[in-house]
Amino acid sequence: MSFLRFGHAVYRRRKVVVGLWVALVLLSLPLAPRVAGVLKVGGFSSDSMEASRAVAELQRNLGYQPTTISIIFTSQQWTVDDPRFVAAADAAVRDLKSVPQVADVVPFTANPRQVSADRHTAYTLVVLDTPDEGSQHLVPVLEAKLHPTPPAMRTALAGGSIFYADIERTSSEDLRRGEVVAFPLALVALLLVFGSVVGALTPIVIGGCGVLAILASVYLLGHVTDLSIFVLNLATMLGLGLAVDYALFITSRFREELARRPVEDAVAVTVATAGRAIFFSGLTVLIGLSALIVFPFMFLRSVGVAGVLVVFFSVLAALTLLPASLGLLGPRIDALTIIRYRGGDGSWWRRLAQTVMAHPWRFFVPALALLALLGSPFAHVRLSSPDASILPRSVPSRQGYDLLVRAFGAGELQPVVLAVRTRDGSSIFAPDNVAALYELTHALATDGRVERVDSIVTLDPRIGLPQYQLLYADQAHIPDPYASQIAQHYARGDTALVSVVLKVSPVSDEAKALVSDIRGTQPPGNLTLLVTGTTAGVMDVVGELYRDFPLALIAVVLATLVILLLLLRSVVLPLKAIVLNALSLVASYGALVWIFQDGHLAGLLGFTPLGFVEATLPIVMFCTLFGVSMDYEVFLLSRIRETYLETGDNTASVAYGLERSGRIITSAALIVVLVAGSFVTAGIVLIKALGLGVALAVLLDATVIRALLVPATMRLLGDWNWWLPAWLRRVLPHLEHHEYHESAAVAADVRSEKVEV
Repeated sequence: MSFLRFGHAVYRRRKVVVGLWVALVLLSLPLAPRVAGVLKVGGFSSDSMEASRAVAELQRNLGYQPTTISIIFTSQQWTVDDPRFVAAADAAVRDLKSVPQVADVVPFTANPRQVSADRHTAYTLVVLDTPDEGSQHLVPVLEAKLHPTPPAMRTALAGGSIFYADIERTSSEDLRRGEVVAFPLALVALLLVFGSVVGALTPIVIGGCGVLAILASVYLLGHVTDLSIFVLNLATMLGLGLAVDYALFITSRFREELARRPVEDAVAVTVATAGRAIFFSGLTVLIGLSALIVFPFMFLRSVGVAGVLVVFFSVLAALTLLPASLGLLGPRIDALTIIRYRGGDGSWWRRLAQTVMAHPWRFFVPALALLALLGSPFAHVRLSSPDASILPRSVPSRQGYDLLVRAFGAGELQPVVLAVRTRDGSSIFAPDNVAALYELTHALATDGRVERVDSIVTLDPRIGLPQYQLLYADQAHIPDPYASQIAQHYARGDTALVSVVLKVSPVSDEAKALVSDIRGTQPPGNLTLLVTGTTAGVMDVVGELYRDFPLALIAVVLATLVILLLLLRSVVLPLKAIVLNALSLVASYGALVWIFQDGHLAGLLGFTPLGFVEATLPIVMFCTLFGVSMDYEVFLLSRIRETYLETGDNTASVAYGLERSGRIITSAALIVVLVAGSFVTAGIVLIKALGLGVALAVLLDATVIRALLVPATMRLLGDWNWWLPAWLRRVLPHLEHHEYHESAAVAADVRSEKVEV
């Protein structure tokens, strides 16, 4: 069925279509508000990473529990040597062991390394037998078991569980704040575009229906697969943006067609033109987002799955609910007019296109230089994974994290951890294996980047290798109590844990170089090792992400090329569209580096500079924006091609296409900018950066790219824009824009107008 016939079918069954959507919305209403309850935190790791395999070995062989919560006690009046400090801290945590998931509680009195150098801060370590990701639900239980401390002592909590609990809470707050800001701004923008209340409300209502269906689908899907909490923000931001965009394109074209034909024909022609462009542009967005599903990280897979749902419901609403609603409204789409626009409101865009095409080089070179300048900071990008620093300073986990870093240093809290095993399964306590472990740990201890090494053979610098071999000769009866206690935690069977405390920041280049050096060095004797910890985890995440990213990028680009080739029947236009999209993406990448890595505008935007760009952000932005930006390209080029098929005049086609679609594209982009930009108010830096990056890329795309570079390059290329080899012309199916000429009412309206430039 052609798009024209589909449009007629939707109009003739408009009441049924609207009724089905009403039923879908009613079914979605009780589910959508509950979506946060089924979403997961984390998702930034993979079982295939070396860091994950090291943790699995330590858990399996040593009973290692990587999930810990630090109960931090600090006092300006008392030191840890004061009995009041110790008594207050002990009283605060005395009931924690009654929680079933608490495996151990290690007070600071049992480990001098849990006491700060100034002796005014200490922490008690609570060891949990659950994974970090999911343990956030224990936080309220543990907080309820904590007893209050005297006014002279301050208590704070830190650790992965607290971090994930704050991520959940802050994400929900960010979503509510974003919605409160985005909906009114989008409504005001639509009022300015349409000039009537009904015209402005229609895209908002359609977008709201689409978002409800999306969130309900995410809720249902969350019961059968793990989905990240971050899809909540993305689904709303992208869902509302795309749905309103598509509704804007459809509604504006319908109003244009309604001025010259009956309602049914206006609906059908709108679906055959704007609807057809939306279908193909939706395909490009879907392809971009679905590429995320191939990554091994739950976070990215979730964004990909949610993105597919967003595109599906946004396109479905634009091609069914909206045309049916417009069929019911008819001329009433302009009811309650508050701003009256005179005809020819696109003349400014025609003049702009004429000016640019009259002097293409004068616009092409400066526009290109501007994008290159904006993108230049991306040359020194540093990629890393998120920690508590992505949260605002006001939340508990960030306050606890900052307190620990100030008191102990980041290296103490986030050591490099080695899972050391014997190759033949022999006991790690055997004399030869102790000798090899001694050689390994003492070599590490002499490295300038290392503060100290904790292991069964680094108890005291005064003890030499022979003494260690003698000490562990009978591992069942280790004579020294301190050595026996360390051995219980650091070695068992054929496995030993080695903790390397750094002098440098765990996410610094020096720390990463140390991990690379350890992994690249053959362990002595009969030993093998795997490296984990914050530094190794960050390196593994970035490595796996960007190992797979080129394949996803190539697949997205090739699929987009094929779709645009089918749509535009040109080899040059798809290639040019991809290059221009890449330019706007690189420009937005550079801006993110300049702002979030380098720290510019941190005070204005209300965040602490990260010193890096979160590793998944460029990938999510590429897969999201590559398709979203292509929306505007497809909509503009589709309109230009309509005119070119009628006139055969490249220059006139560009001018007319920009005249008829320039204001709508800019308005649609403005709405996406407002919706995405509303998330700049988010407390989580990752969401703030994503919102700003999307807003900036779309803004550049709708202004510098569409208004300047597209007409300039189309004038420079001339008729080469429409080049298609004869053999390819024969092979490609005919999906021309003038399929709607099947309708006599439309065929009678072929314009003979020429544009002089």
